[in-house]
Amino acid sequence: MSGTPLGDFLRARREALRPQDVGLPEQGRRRVKGLRREEVAVLAGMSSDYYMRLEQGRESSPSPQVVDAVARALRLDAAATEHLWLLVQPSEARVWRHTDGLPVSAQLLQLMDSWPTSPAFVVGPALDILAGNRMAAALHEGFASADNLARMVFLDPAGREFYQEWERAAHSCVAEIRAAYGHDPDSTRIAEVVAELSAGSPEFAELWTRHEVKPKTQEGKHLRHPDVGDLHILFSTFTVNGAPHQQLVVYQAEPASPTAHAFERLRARVTLS
Repeated sequence: MSGTPLGDFLRARREALRPQDVGLPEQGRRRVKGLRREEVAVLAGMSSDYYMRLEQGRESSPSPQVVDAVARALRLDAAATEHLWLLVQPSEARVWRHTDGLPVSAQLLQLMDSWPTSPAFVVGPALDILAGNRMAAALHEGFASADNLARMVFLDPAGREFYQEWERAAHSCVAEIRAAYGHDPDSTRIAEVVAELSAGSPEFAELWTRHEVKPKTQEGKHLRHPDVGDLHILFSTFTVNGAPHQQLVVYQAEPASPTAHAFERLRARVTLS
């Protein structure tokens, strides 16, 4: 590894591409994984020496034109391109660290509690669950500790049952932490979570080396609660004003669907507890 976030990212994304992915001919057996540095340099319209300096961490302030050219050469999507831009920013330009550690606001806690049929919780950059309503606690009651989504996926045996599409959940967790890492590569908390999961889960360790990036957005999830059964939920996330490192996650069900009825049973359990 190069030892720099930018160099590690470039190397991983280069190695993930095949010549045919970028319109280059496949000529015999290749000694390197993925594309060669020289091939990326040609695609980006720069010298091989300059691209090598980028990947080796000897050039940390490329121009906007160079960043855009490298993103195109490596076929980066919008999320990965944004991640690349973050990695080339000087440390003083990063803002997340200045708000890290803020508690969840009382107003947000009150808002979550006002949704009696929707599990809602707030996560931090390392996917720590910072707060949640009673429905979220009931939804995650099958876990030994519902304090970090990535730990729940990779280290708790309950995760394999709870997440019906476990591999999809695993990829999403790693890509979301990687996206947060781009905002603050020096984050102590992200480093702690990555170290713990890398030591405890070979699957996480392998996925982390891929440098895939995917921020939380909006999609469906297929879950299985130990008591109320299968849940097919709608999933939304919202950035918290005043604390950009926090995200509000809300699970909802289609009206009158089996999941909506399951949520009602879950709500009844919460009410009785």
